[in-house]
Parts: sequence; C-alpha cells; structure tokens
Amino acid sequence: MDRNKGQKKYFIRTYGCQMNEHDSEKISWILTNMDYSETESMEEADLIIYNTCLVRENAEIKVYGNLGALKKLKREKPDLIIAICGCMMQREEIRNVITSKYKHVDIIFGTHNIHKLPQLINNHLKTGKTIVDVLEDSREIVEDLDANRKYFFKAFVNIMFGCNNFCSYCIVPYTRGREVSREPENILSEIKELAKSGCKEVTLLGQNVNSYGKTLSREYDFVDLLRAINEIDGIERIRFMTSHPKDLSDKLIEAYKSLDKLCEHLHLPVQSGSNRILKEMNRKYTREDYLLIIKKLKEAVPNIAITTDIIVGFPGETEEDFNDTLELVKEVEYDSAFTFLYSIREGTRAARMKNQVDDKIKHARFQKLSQVLNEISLRKNEKLLGETFEVLVEEVSKNNPEVLTGRTRSNKLVHFKGDKNLIGTMVNVKIEEAKTFFLEGTIV
Repeated sequence: MDRNKGQKKYFIRTYGCQMNEHDSEKISWILTNMDYSETESMEEADLIIYNTCLVRENAEIKVYGNLGALKKLKREKPDLIIAICGCMMQREEIRNVITSKYKHVDIIFGTHNIHKLPQLINNHLKTGKTIVDVLEDSREIVEDLDANRKYFFKAFVNIMFGCNNFCSYCIVPYTRGREVSREPENILSEIKELAKSGCKEVTLLGQNVNSYGKTLSREYDFVDLLRAINEIDGIERIRFMTSHPKDLSDKLIEAYKSLDKLCEHLHLPVQSGSNRILKEMNRKYTREDYLLIIKKLKEAVPNIAITTDIIVGFPGETEEDFNDTLELVKEVEYDSAFTFLYSIREGTRAARMKNQVDDKIKHARFQKLSQVLNEISLRKNEKLLGETFEVLVEEVSKNNPEVLTGRTRSNKLVHFKGDKNLIGTMVNVKIEEAKTFFLEGTIV
C-alpha cells in the first residue's frame, strides 16, 4: 500500500524500547488504511501521536516538555489532533495530569487497545471532546494488525506480551500487563509472509522471551519456536530480545550450536553484580548463576557476542556492591552494554525504599563503569581487525552519504563505502579500523 496517499498527514514520535517501536509501526499501518500519509514534520501534520515510555524518567520528562511545546502549534492549527499513547498512559495518575494540565491533548489510549485508534479518532471528530480509552490489562491478542515496517529486509515480531517477573525497579508489569504468548501458528504465518516480501532478518520480541509458551494450552517452548523459524525459506537471520537469566535454559544454549540462522549474539541483562542487590531487585538469580550461564554460552559458541543492561545506584547500593558489578563486567567482558542511572518509578517496590543513593555518587559510579565497559568494547573490537564478516546493509550513514552502515551476525555496527542500492543485501566486509562503538571496513 502506498504510504504517501491521502490528504491528511500524521507524525509519530516514539519513546522507549523495541516493543514501542513495533507498536508505532502498527499505528502507522492503521493510519495508512485511514488514508493518512506520513510526514517527518510536525508543522505539516494533521495528527500527532506520542507513543510514550515509562521505564526511564528521562523519557517521561521529555514527553511532558514536548507536549507543552505543542500548545502553540494547536493554537495555530485548531483542527490538529494530538494523541498520546503507550506505557505512560497506563498509569491513572499520569492520565489525570494530562487531562488537567495539557487540555490541548485530544486522544489518550494505552498499550492494549491500539486497534481501536480509528474509532477513537472518529469519536473525537464527532464530539470534539477529549477521548480517554485505556484498558488496565488485557489478555486479548489482536492478530489482524499489520505494520508499516521501517525496513523491508528486517522486522520486529512480537511473540508474547506482558511480564510476570515484577523486578522491584520495573514498571512494565503494571503497564504491559500479565504475560501471554501468541500461538506459534500465528507467529510462523507472520514470518512466512515477511519472508515472501523480502525480509531476511527477524527479531523476536518479548519482555522475557525465555518464558515463551507458558500460557499456551500445549507443550511448546521458545526453542521449539526458534527451530520452526529456522526452517522458513528466505529468513537468513534470527535475533531475539529480551532474555531473562533465570529462565535461560541449556536447551537454548544448545540451539545456538544447532540452528544455523540463530545469530551469535545474546542480550542478557544482569542489572547488578551484587547478590545482595540482585535479591533486592527480585531478579531470582545470583551472580554465580549468571556467570555459569556465560561460561556455558562461551563454551558452546566461542565467538558469541554478549551484551547487557546494568543499573547504577539502585537503592542501598554500597561501594562494595558497585565493585561487585565492576568485577563481573571485567570477568564477562561484554561486547557492549546499556547502562542506566536508577530512577524512581512510582508504583514499584523500589520507589518506596528509604536508602536512595545520592545523585553525585550515582554519577561518579556511572562514569567509572562506562570507562571500564568502553575499554573492554574497544579491546574486543580491535581483535576483529583484518577479519571479514557478512554484513546486512541497513542504511546510508547520517554523517556521510557515501558511507553505508550495517550489522554483522554478532550485531556489531559496521561502516563502509558502497552504493545505496546495496541496502537490504548481504555483503562481506573486511574490518580495517576499530572504534569503541563501531567498526570500519571495505567490501570484499
């Protein structure tokens, strides 16, 4: 379907994780079918949607700031429709703030009822009133929603929704609801259709993909699904995120050896290297459990790239706890990591903890951790000099129109010169320069 048809234009701004990115792709598809076309300019838009995140405080602050800035645009364009959705809208207290302080917002909806967007828009147009429609929780999976995907050659595919883990710092179970798995037949059908349209790489999404299948009516787990996807013609690479250490099985580790399309990369959030903090976080594994998984992975797949998430400054974190994290980082030698300063998320158990860490201490620890991680990343990248890797070409560099960017199977970002017609294809690139966060090379 032509994404540029129609007279009315929409603009979507997405905050947060890959799950939100994929939700925005679904919203885009819905709007295209309503004869809207996409614009990259808010000033041109007839409909502006903010798809929000509640996991990090910075994203929440940005949403409020950007919403406030839209007030002027709304005065200039009274017919402009402003909508806000996503995880923030699952919190009643936040919805109350929006309806009381940001009265120029026309539509508020949540994570469970994206499929109702046409109805919500029509209701607003008929009544002129602010429409608030948020389901607190839903086990309904709407299977007939397609997506306007950013790339034709790679795609996100939800395999499950929600989370049952209730980590003490995390708001996700309260915004995304309880865990529910999609039926494998529906997932496989979606991926087969993607393959027919030229998709080469799929990334399977779930808050904890390792627990996939627990809500199904029959015995069928995550590795069973991976094996079935591995058999689909046209799909060349399989990725997934996120993986919870407490549910990562030996069966999955073995799958890395037996499934040729499963990429040699695992994102395995550790969050902390301190057993005391891990217990306070309600992570349900120990430092020793985690390191044993890493040992098994490296024995099974010596060239596997391992990335992680780490929270700095969790309530009660002492210098000893932080040093435990540093030592774990040095032992694992992560290829890269997402590091976060702990921020209070209202509604979580950690938000009620009394021993919050001082911001200056948090920032100092964050800088020290970042330095250690960056040194390891650079050292690991330098070991790849002179080697040749298969790279899926993704796009033209934003900094240089003559340079292309793509990723190896191990998810390393590579820059190299080439024609934009190569986008969506696999090329072999010899690595000639190593940086902390990317590699540079030449097509061979």
